[in-house]
This record gives sequence, C-alpha cells and structure tokens, in this order.
Amino acid sequence: MATIKDIAGKLGISVSAVSKSLNGASDISEELRQLVLDTAVEMGYSTKRSRKETHRRLALFIENMDYASENDFGYDIILGFKQNAFKNNWDVDVIPVTPTFQLQEKYDTYLLKNGYSGAFIVGFALNDEWMKQFNFTTMPTVLFDNFIRNNPNTCYVGTDNYEGIDSAIEHLYELGHEKIAFLNGSLHSMVSEQRQDAFIQGMSRHGLKVNEKLLVYGYYVADSARYHVPTFLENGATAIMCGNDLIASGVIEECKIRGLRIPDDISVVGFDDIPLARALTPKLTTVNQNRIELGKGSYTTLASLISGIAISKTLMRPKLMIRDSTGRHT
Repeated sequence: MATIKDIAGKLGISVSAVSKSLNGASDISEELRQLVLDTAVEMGYSTKRSRKETHRRLALFIENMDYASENDFGYDIILGFKQNAFKNNWDVDVIPVTPTFQLQEKYDTYLLKNGYSGAFIVGFALNDEWMKQFNFTTMPTVLFDNFIRNNPNTCYVGTDNYEGIDSAIEHLYELGHEKIAFLNGSLHSMVSEQRQDAFIQGMSRHGLKVNEKLLVYGYYVADSARYHVPTFLENGATAIMCGNDLIASGVIEECKIRGLRIPDDISVVGFDDIPLARALTPKLTTVNQNRIELGKGSYTTLASLISGIAISKTLMRPKLMIRDSTGRHT
C-alpha cells in the first residue's frame, strides 16, 4: 500500500510537499497538487485513505434525475441513502453533475482532494466520461442501475428488471392480452437496455410474439407517448407497457384524447410506482421499486466496499401493484 513517502520518491519531491498537496495547502501550486493527486490515485493511496475509520465523508453524485420533490423518482433514493449513512455517522454531500463537470474533473482525484471515502452514483448515462473512469477507479463506488465489470471497487445496485417486467407480462397474459406494446425509456441507458431485453424474454416465455412496431425506445417523460401511441394503436395493441410511470401517464392521456377507455379498450402498465401512479385516473398498475430500500441498500453496499468486501451486484425484488389501469381483453 502506497505511503506519502512512496509518492514523494516517485515524483522526486519532498514528503512535506506531498502532504501539503494532499491536504489542500494554499502554498502549493495547482499544477503540483494535481500531479500529486493523480500519482496518489495511480499508486493506490486513495484506497488506503478510504478505509480509515476517521474519514467520514461520502459523495452522492446525481445526473439526469429529478430529486428535489417528494414526487420525484430520486427523492426517496437519496433519502434512504442519507438515513442509513447518518445513522452510521457519515456526512453525505449531494453533488449534481453534468457532462462538462465530468470532463473538467477526474473522478478519483476529485474524491481524494475533497476528502471523500467513497461515492454513490445515480442517473449516469452509459456514454458519460466518468463511466470510463469507473473501470479503473480505486475508490469504493456504488452505481445505481449501472454495472462495471472486473473492478472489485465498484458495485451495481438496482431492482431486478427481469422479474419486474416478467410479472407485468404474466399479469397481462392472464387477462387475455397477446398484442402487448412496450414504450421504453431513453437509449444509452443500461436500465433501458435491460428492460427491453426483459420484455423480449418475458414475451417469449409466455409464447407471445414480439412485433417490432410495438417495441420502441422513447424518453423517460410523458411527452414520449404522443409520438408512439398512434403507431401502437394502428398495429392492434391491446396493452401498453411503459418504461416508467411518467411515460405511462402520457400514454393514458394520449389514449383518452383518442376516445379510448382505460382499461376497457386498452390496458396500461408503468414501472417505478412513484406517487403519481396512485394519483392518475385510473390509478396505474405498475412495478414497484422500493426506492427508500434502494437508497438504504446502496449505503450498506458502499460500507461493505469501504471495508474491503468486494460485491458485484445487489438487486432488490420488485412487486407488481395491480390497480385500475389494467383489465381483461375480450
């Protein structure tokens, strides 16, 4: 395990210069500080620091996800994470990030220079700059709905999309639906890819044919519905499964505009079970993700990584919430 003396020896500078750089002293140039930080990460010094019991700060980086309001998907995830972290005497900084921020800051050095022992990553896209850096990070890192192969310092936490999607398809199949459409979320998202694959597998398992005209990527917003629902209806869909509840809310609205009754004429299923699902008319049948437990589980997993326990994946079990937006097809 690298020491300050090892870093000083590699760079040919004094131990005091390394110590000052690592601790943010004002009499060290930014260029030298960055060089020391990069070298410390390369030599594994960050991993040593992250496992000190006295080092009690965690970062929660969030992108592409609303979290300020109780109705937002990310709100309960952050709340659950904070609850478990605070109970164990950790401070948590919630840090919104952008693609530009990721280009300006290196992930490991950002954690090191700001005194973080590890991080929880929420809402990142597959093509984000830091997603490349997670392949080599030495810092304990938990990713929500993203997976990094072959790096024991990282772990994927999420809900079992395959089980959730399959339970929804089985419900619709038992109601007599065979022409089931799937309006997915955004491209360049691991969770979207998983749910697409889960839908195809679930349809096959129930002996149902997937019509390519009834299977599309959209965006995780309600407005996606108006671009795709007309095509679904033209191709005979009797049920529409959605990548999340926001999309489902748009599908319900679009179907009403077209004079369709839900669930008499068409059934709609969401995914997530945010508060909106129970406020819709009719109330939405959806796959529940317990987001408080996802947040708590993410902290527990991160604590394990910090303690040197390598975990690959932590999956929560979903639960199908059957409400009023699904009915028998006759």
